[in-house]
Amino acid sequence: MPITFDAQHNTFKLDTVSSSYIIKIYEEGYLLNLYYGAPIPDAYVPHREKRWPSASFSLANPRIGENGFTPDTTPMEYGCNGAADFRISALAVRNANGDSVTDIRYTGHKITAGKPEIPGMPSSYAADGEAETLEIYTLDAVTGVKVTLYYTVFAASGVMTRRVRVENAGAAACELERALSLCVDLPCMDYDLITLHGRHNRERYMERRPLAHGLQGVESKRGVSSHSQNPFAALAARGATEEYGEVYAFNFVYSGNFSALAECDHNATTRFVMGINPTDFGWHLEPGEFFDAPEVLMVYTNEGLGGMSRCFHRFCNEHIIRGRWKNEKRPLLINSWEAAYFDFDTDKLVAFAHEAKQLGIELLVMDDGWFGVRNSDNCSLGDWYVNEDKLPGGLAPLIERVNAEGLKFGIWYEPEMISPDSDLYRAHPDWCVHVAGREPMQGRRQYVLDVSRADVRDNIWQQMYAVLSTNKIDYIKWDFNRNISDAGSALLPPERKKEFFHRFILGTYDLMNRLVTTFPDILFENCSGGGGRFDPAMLCYSPQIWTSDNTDPIERLPIQFGTSLCYPASVMGAHVSACPRTGFATRGNVAMWGTFGYELDPRKLTAEERETAKAQVAEYHASYDLIRRGDLYRLISPFEDPHRAVWEIVSPEKDRAMLTLVTMRRQLHAHLIVRLRGLDPARCYKNETTGEICSGALLMNAGIVLSGIAENDGESVTVYFTAVE
Repeated sequence: MPITFDAQHNTFKLDTVSSSYIIKIYEEGYLLNLYYGAPIPDAYVPHREKRWPSASFSLANPRIGENGFTPDTTPMEYGCNGAADFRISALAVRNANGDSVTDIRYTGHKITAGKPEIPGMPSSYAADGEAETLEIYTLDAVTGVKVTLYYTVFAASGVMTRRVRVENAGAAACELERALSLCVDLPCMDYDLITLHGRHNRERYMERRPLAHGLQGVESKRGVSSHSQNPFAALAARGATEEYGEVYAFNFVYSGNFSALAECDHNATTRFVMGINPTDFGWHLEPGEFFDAPEVLMVYTNEGLGGMSRCFHRFCNEHIIRGRWKNEKRPLLINSWEAAYFDFDTDKLVAFAHEAKQLGIELLVMDDGWFGVRNSDNCSLGDWYVNEDKLPGGLAPLIERVNAEGLKFGIWYEPEMISPDSDLYRAHPDWCVHVAGREPMQGRRQYVLDVSRADVRDNIWQQMYAVLSTNKIDYIKWDFNRNISDAGSALLPPERKKEFFHRFILGTYDLMNRLVTTFPDILFENCSGGGGRFDPAMLCYSPQIWTSDNTDPIERLPIQFGTSLCYPASVMGAHVSACPRTGFATRGNVAMWGTFGYELDPRKLTAEERETAKAQVAEYHASYDLIRRGDLYRLISPFEDPHRAVWEIVSPEKDRAMLTLVTMRRQLHAHLIVRLRGLDPARCYKNETTGEICSGALLMNAGIVLSGIAENDGESVTVYFTAVE
């Protein structure tokens, strides 16, 4: 059983193929974290419950032990505010008396098969027999607040999930000020903190820095998970590499404001917490009400960053992505945005479809500009009716003609936004996100719609449904093109104003859930100015996310390498564009490490580019399963080598491998030998380019020579290896 309770030591043990996690019920109901790391057979780690050297004036419960028990230096399972644990807290509840001292103690537990859902929120899921869940019940005896700690173990996947429910079981209202989803205390601080930072067109660049005493980490308070920081963090042992060394990694299944923080104390121990950012957060709980915090995915591996990534990739593909397009082959698309921007009509789109069909493309996506009177980004968001000046007769004649060319049809939406110059805003100016007495800031000449309101969501959904239910739409791109300022809702009373950010995200989830349940056959792709909302929660609704608006293949390399730390190729939207920086072949080789598609005017391709595109389409079909199901190995990273990037994808059966080299900047007289990874050392593999046959052992230990191949700036090569009997 992946979850066991040892009555002798009062410990819970949670086991996966790659990790063990031990929780102890200590005296007076304190919950301690005894162990998290590589698998061990033991259910008890005695030295972890011993008192550590005190900090400055550490306070103690004198009823426990000879010298008392102090939460300040003990590995607490879920650190609380104000009750003698002075490290960063995971929970703070302000009670009716006005104080925020919070002290939860164990009252009971339950172990069940499977995994419960979180009401109104996305989370991972499990089929029968794939997971077990531990619920630990705790109580703050003074306030009556009950806290349930949830742990789900996906034993075969090497992943555990954590979340929390806080219930007001007292007689008076209380205010939840902090409710983080995870708290882990580790016995040392010899780790590097790895995070993913960025901006628009430069998302998810990897940053690695050693932990120091005090508090460090990343946060977002932009209303979304954001371009600036991704809700992912890892603690990697000093010296851990792609293939070797301990890594603890965490990914937050949430799309709003978040915190991921590590605190190192005077004992050189580390507390790591992750959850909703407490800044501008609060939740009013009347007696009987409860609050569910979002879920965190946890991975431990001693196989380095590569082992961590492959674990996250498999888990995402199997336990996050769902619906028809989880396993069904997705159509190869071309998007109109970089080909036409707002300048299109029915005839131009049909001409795109005609040319795209000759290349083997299967889906045409009409991007921004089809609705209201929208010919630029300064109007019409919120008016989701067809602009018949551009598209005479509406969508039906256009779709009919595109389908007649042999292509499916897709459409762009930005449902959470409203333009000041729109019919919707003129009718309902109070529907934008704002606070009384202040004119809200504009971004991209638009406001954010207050989707925390049910009436606003209903209006937007009715407009979307009118289009989607009467037209043959095969694909939707859902965009979100600004951050949230002036955060407030006209409907929230003063005591609930701090609930706005979370209620907004819940409103977004409600709209997306309506879409995927009402139209389950539509292929749904998320976007937020590219990768500004690239998180596991979005992937619970859409099986792919537009990785970045930056389609320059050289600029894409660090973006895709960073994204791959925790997200698989199957979810990374990647297109061949008209970017002149490299040849057409390199644009395809980079985009192939993703969902693959095109973002250009197919009428403008040269004869040579057309033939290359046809070859890329054939490669897409031949390698579809390998890329989406395969194990990724980052062999040479652009974060470490300024000259080249090399990656490899190996099929789960180890019968096929794909190796790609891209030269970013030429290095004169360079001799390059690359050792492959992940092959079967006992099998032989044929190099499909040269015909040479070598053992997997040779390819992984002696490597292959890539000198003299794709040496110039912007050149690239992809080599396939196939197992032979």
